[in-house]
Amino acid sequence: MKKSLSELAARITPEWTLFLDRDGVINRLLVNDYVKRPDALEILPGVPETIARLNRLFKYIIVVTNQQGVGKGLMTAADLEEVHNHLRQQVERAGGRLTAIYACTRRSDEPGNCRKPAPHLALRARRDYPDIDFSKSIMVGDQDTDIEFGARLGMVTIWVSDRPGAFTGAHFPDYIIRALRELDALSV
Repeated sequence: MKKSLSELAARITPEWTLFLDRDGVINRLLVNDYVKRPDALEILPGVPETIARLNRLFKYIIVVTNQQGVGKGLMTAADLEEVHNHLRQQVERAGGRLTAIYACTRRSDEPGNCRKPAPHLALRARRDYPDIDFSKSIMVGDQDTDIEFGARLGMVTIWVSDRPGAFTGAHFPDYIIRALRELDALSV
């Protein structure tokens, strides 16, 4: 049975937090590559405007992203910060605001690291914003690890995919959408 976003909208109150993955949700996912420069960040259609509308619903909108390109030496932390500053500027031009961006820059083959689905990025966010309640949070992502990350923390999970029947993760998402702008349904 497919759940309706209108059911979720009825539950959201002003203290809720929205966690967003970056690549594949906010911007186009580069297959076998990393967004290393601001001009390589191709923001998906309608995303800045959607974030601006979602700012009216959520206390915090926080990006949590695995960015192992830094750990692999393919880009620097400064390069990543330039990309994120560009992203913030694009959202601000549309009248929106990202509360924070947390990135794990370690390689996936490093043991015990901060990469999703490990909870480290969300725990860092809650350390910086102590009133975050994971039971009043939504995680939106396009990878199984994003959904597992949210589910482990007790968040509502939303999978972004144009292949809804293809989910193979251990924790099935609560909702499935094709693009972030479908979350405009929450503000109706």
